[in-house]
Amino acid sequence: MEEKILEIISRSRKALDIHEIETELGFNSVEQLKELIKILNKMEDELKIYRTKKNNYMLFENSNSKVGILSTTVKGTGYVMLDNGEEIKVPEEKLNGSINKDKVVVNITDNHSDPQEGEIIRIIERDVENVVGTVYYDNKVIHVRPDDRKLKIDIVIDKNYYHNLVDGHKVIVKLLSSKKRGEYRGEIIKVLGHVNDPGVDILSIMAKYGIRDEFPEEVMEQVKNIPDKVSEEEIKERCAFSGRDLREEMIFTIDGDDTKDIDDAISIKRLDNGNYQLGVHIADVSYYVTEDSPLDKEAFERGTSGYFADRVTPMLPHELSNGICSLNPNEDRLALSCIMEIDTKGDVVDYEIFESVIRSRIQMTYNKVNQILENNIVPEGYEPYQVSLLMMRDLAAILRKNKERKGYIDFDIDEPKIIVNDKGEAIDVVLRNRGVGEKLIEDFMIAANETVATHFIDSDYDLVFRVHGEPSEEKINNFMHLVSVLGYTLTGKIKKITPKAIQDILYQLKDKKEFYILSSQLLRSMQKAEYSTNNIGHFGLASKRYCHFTSPIRRYPDLSVHRSLRKYFFNRHFDIKDIKHWDGKLPLIADHSSRMERAAVNCEREVDDMKMAEYMEKHIGEQFSGIITSVTNYGFYVQLPNMIEGLVRVEDLKGDYYEFDENSYSLIGNKNKRGYRLGDNVDVVVIGANKELHTIDFALTGIQKKDSIKSFIKK
Repeated sequence: MEEKILEIISRSRKALDIHEIETELGFNSVEQLKELIKILNKMEDELKIYRTKKNNYMLFENSNSKVGILSTTVKGTGYVMLDNGEEIKVPEEKLNGSINKDKVVVNITDNHSDPQEGEIIRIIERDVENVVGTVYYDNKVIHVRPDDRKLKIDIVIDKNYYHNLVDGHKVIVKLLSSKKRGEYRGEIIKVLGHVNDPGVDILSIMAKYGIRDEFPEEVMEQVKNIPDKVSEEEIKERCAFSGRDLREEMIFTIDGDDTKDIDDAISIKRLDNGNYQLGVHIADVSYYVTEDSPLDKEAFERGTSGYFADRVTPMLPHELSNGICSLNPNEDRLALSCIMEIDTKGDVVDYEIFESVIRSRIQMTYNKVNQILENNIVPEGYEPYQVSLLMMRDLAAILRKNKERKGYIDFDIDEPKIIVNDKGEAIDVVLRNRGVGEKLIEDFMIAANETVATHFIDSDYDLVFRVHGEPSEEKINNFMHLVSVLGYTLTGKIKKITPKAIQDILYQLKDKKEFYILSSQLLRSMQKAEYSTNNIGHFGLASKRYCHFTSPIRRYPDLSVHRSLRKYFFNRHFDIKDIKHWDGKLPLIADHSSRMERAAVNCEREVDDMKMAEYMEKHIGEQFSGIITSVTNYGFYVQLPNMIEGLVRVEDLKGDYYEFDENSYSLIGNKNKRGYRLGDNVDVVVIGANKELHTIDFALTGIQKKDSIKSFIKK
């Protein structure tokens, strides 16, 4: 019936009323008419057809309505993003009860404006069910004000739902129904604490992104039954089949000073033929986290561990992540080992992947390893490992050079580190160190990840790959325009967008004073890496085959790769039915893991923004030096060398009226024709900071021409 109706409507040059459709179908009874009305309503709900204000029907695709995701601004204006990338502007008075992130039908009311304008006529799907907000009372009625300022709604709580709430409580609210325009009924499902309680600020942001801070009871019950030591029986059973006992090998770990969840350990030898033998030994988490158990289901839902300022939100309970699964020193641990033979060109010429038992000799730190590798200073206790570390440094240099020959892109982007006190308050913001030791571990893990992915591809088995698509030509062209606006000319033409071409661009810009800005802008032009069962390669690493194998304590895709290794290669009883079932789960794992990774990354950024604002609240009136990293029609952003960024508003620029010149990324004065552009070094004073809004405001004290971007002058 539906196909026949679609055929009738599609061949008509005008919208048809119900009686015209009825006639075309040959219906002549009341019962048939009732059935037709039901079908038309269903097709309308499914967006197959569109009903006009005159109750005529046409194909939805031919109507003036479109489907998209609504994004609202702080001021209340909405923009509906369509699948083709177009935007429809929606004035606040025409949102008709829709809120930020809703999937909506928008009817275009003005297709001559730029962008086109429209009105929301239907909410298809609400992305936001639970809202994080702050309690306040109005005439003894409990209200919740959403933390997300884009949610221009007020939530009223039935007092019977919850007691003992006071002004300032942070809560999670379930939206129940709309009372009237801009006002909803809500039910409080969790109280996070008071706004002034230590740590509640971060908990509120975590809740916004659906990141869990507690483990369910059934998970903790399962954990109680997991041993905290590896038994001799487990070792014998592992080694009796295809596993190996590597406890006598010189194996050790290198991590940050405060790392407690240790996924990976390494070892190295020089072979008689001159090649290197690199061992990457990864905690065998899949041995303890059994498939479809409460622990596994919770790990899947979380997808990843989160690292937010003063805390880690682990994918697995601490009893596992810091205990039996962590490769702690002088403790027997079950592992999966990837042993690679690497020649002097940096190519893996042979490898083995197998179950193992290891015992890490020492838990090294990057700081102390870098003393050896960068300054030739050997800290106490590291003497027996100096030769191995120097050999590793040599191999890492070979691997990196090999990657660079293939087109590996190192954007060399600094990252901030928030220093907090015992109350969780931000007391400093510094740059994370990325020394020789950090890069060495990165190089070794990449080698192991590529080797494992190669193992699966060559064996023709399915896997969750880590993929990174190539950037669009339009975005690269926009970036090249930015480079030319800043006055730089690059040699050579980009005939094809390849990793080598992007690498060459970065190389030519390396000595420019705006390199950090340009590198960041180029990084933003790239697609986001994600997980997929479709191996398209990894553009940024210039790798044709890549997966995540090395961090199963904190990433579910790595755990799934371990489980795939166990099913396909280590399973003593190969079960075809089980394999087919597992293959069917991999796309779901890839999709969900990608979404949870994005949530964790966005949460981390928002926490950093909030903590930076908190830090700068204590520095109102102080002066700093920075660089203009972004210019808009409402002002420009200035970044300090420790990555703190603040806005200089256009209304605070004195002595002239400034207008935004999009072509030159500048604000130009009407009178003096001088202005402020991307890359200018400036002195600023902090005139405002708001932890709650995550904002920092600067004002200029004067523009600088000679200051280095790395100067950090605190006056």
